[in-house]
Amino acid sequence: MLSHSVQQLLNEQVAKELYASNLYLAMAGHFAETNLMGMANWMRIQSEEERGHALRFFEFVIDRNGKAEVGAVAQPPAEFGAPVEVFAQALAHERKVTASIHALYAQALKDDDYATQVFLQWFINEQVEEEANASAMVERLSMAGDNRAALLMLDTEMKGRSAE
Repeated sequence: MLSHSVQQLLNEQVAKELYASNLYLAMAGHFAETNLMGMANWMRIQSEEERGHALRFFEFVIDRNGKAEVGAVAQPPAEFGAPVEVFAQALAHERKVTASIHALYAQALKDDDYATQVFLQWFINEQVEEEANASAMVERLSMAGDNRAALLMLDTEMKGRSAE
């Protein structure tokens, strides 16, 4: 059975993952508006992944006979800057998600909740990948700088990203 503190943090994580999904969808819209369809694709896929993460947390609470709740989800920003800035925001957001999952794991450890600790291992590993992907994009966009040809090449490359 879930402790009250772990259940609360799991439910809060559902809302955080849904916010991330909405944030990436808003970023996808920004890129689509600026005709960077590869980057829009990258962010749309990221949005779908985050929604999937929210559902995993939600279903885990149910599987543990907890009360699954979906809290309020804040509206993401509507305005974004240059591609490198947008991906830097995505990286910063992934780092916040990582910290949140680590805090959840620490609470599960404190509460001797072994099932939640095992469940969270997948997310801990996933966050390593999420941060690495976002970091690589920031680095590559930084290298491209103001070179429009390099930016378009990266955009074309991002069109190839597909859902896992």
